[in-house]
Amino acid sequence: MSPAREIIMHISCFRNRPIFRLSGIVGAKLPGIALCAGITVLAFEAEKIEQAFLQKAWLEMLNLALVIGVGLRSVSNRSRIFDSGIRFCSKSLLDVAIVLLGTGFSMAGIVSAGPVMIACVFGIVSFSLALTVLIGRMAGLSRSQTLLVACGNSICGNSAIMAVAPVIHARDEEIGATLAFTAAGGLAVVLGLPLLLPFLQLSDIAEGNVAGLTVYAVPQVMAAASPFGAAALHTGTLVKLMRVLTLGPVCIVLSLLFARREGPSVTRPNPCRLVPWYITGFLMMMICRSFSLIPEAVLPILNSFATALTVMAMAALGMSIDIRSVFKASGPLMLTVVLSLVGLVSASLMLVKVLT
Repeated sequence: MSPAREIIMHISCFRNRPIFRLSGIVGAKLPGIALCAGITVLAFEAEKIEQAFLQKAWLEMLNLALVIGVGLRSVSNRSRIFDSGIRFCSKSLLDVAIVLLGTGFSMAGIVSAGPVMIACVFGIVSFSLALTVLIGRMAGLSRSQTLLVACGNSICGNSAIMAVAPVIHARDEEIGATLAFTAAGGLAVVLGLPLLLPFLQLSDIAEGNVAGLTVYAVPQVMAAASPFGAAALHTGTLVKLMRVLTLGPVCIVLSLLFARREGPSVTRPNPCRLVPWYITGFLMMMICRSFSLIPEAVLPILNSFATALTVMAMAALGMSIDIRSVFKASGPLMLTVVLSLVGLVSASLMLVKVLT
């Protein structure tokens, strides 16, 4: 055998070693990860421009990243070299982000609200989930997309949709369309509450409760409640955090339901497979935060990291969406989102009126 041929054979053997296979897998993901990271930077800068010219960010980084991703997919034919990294960002990075979000919550804050408010939050979430499922089925929306709308409107918008999607095996087109319509609906609620609530003659705390029960994201709750004073801002934020905590139980219930529907062949499903690992991680991180096992100085870093990963996942999802398929399903989806939000706001106002 010639020396050159022997060298080539040695190189081929090395390339089959695990470390070389791992480097090949990582290298295949890098282009897509870099593209998602670039969109994240663009979304961050776009939010800063919004704040500079409009005094507040009407669209957050999450929504901006989704819009940019959809725009790129629409105007260009994406190379397959990005596919592996995009899938990694939309799935694996999002799971890690959900786990890290658990560090932003403490059981002490939930207990301080009192049993009545805790029961009210769970009651409103349950009512909104049931109402949205009913509306979605009557409107002809698919089961998975109906559940996405229900969890998004009832719990915490984008984060709930992205957390529930893998549990119910939702398609990328369904996720993207739901995110787009619920984002528009959430923005309407944020803008409408400061105009509506002054006519109802509610106290500052009651106005904060309404904002916390109806608005999607924590920053949006702060934007909706801040016009009513510091008490409304504090109350609204606390109520909103309690709504977010219902995400874990809802995901667990959906995991059990969908595991049961997958087929009769599985008689004794593994409990560890019924609950997504990122939900377990979320609860564990929350427990660690509650018992001060995570240094306070580290919490802002973890929160920023979780936000960055979530924005990258949104960018990846946007680039996985064919906008034409989104518009095909816009009618039933729009009807479900609008009627669901009307029901949620109306029920929240009635509840707050009764309590005050």
